[in-house]
Amino acid sequence: LAGTHIIYDHKFLLECKNSPGVRTLPCCLPQIPGVISLAQSSLVKLEELKAQNESEEAMPGE
Repeated sequence: LAGTHIIYDHKFLLECKNSPGVRTLPCCLPQIPGVISLAQSSLVKLEELKAQNESEEAMPGE
């Protein structure tokens, strides 16, 4: 096989895992519901659960 083989050190890979750049998605990714971004129905469900939790916290004593 021709070409260059890059060998990474274990310590370097662990440091890369925790870098802030790894947690940022590239700007040119397509929006695929349920894969890259949450599906719209999931977002609605999360908002409903949040509202329900807030209303339960506002009603002490039940």
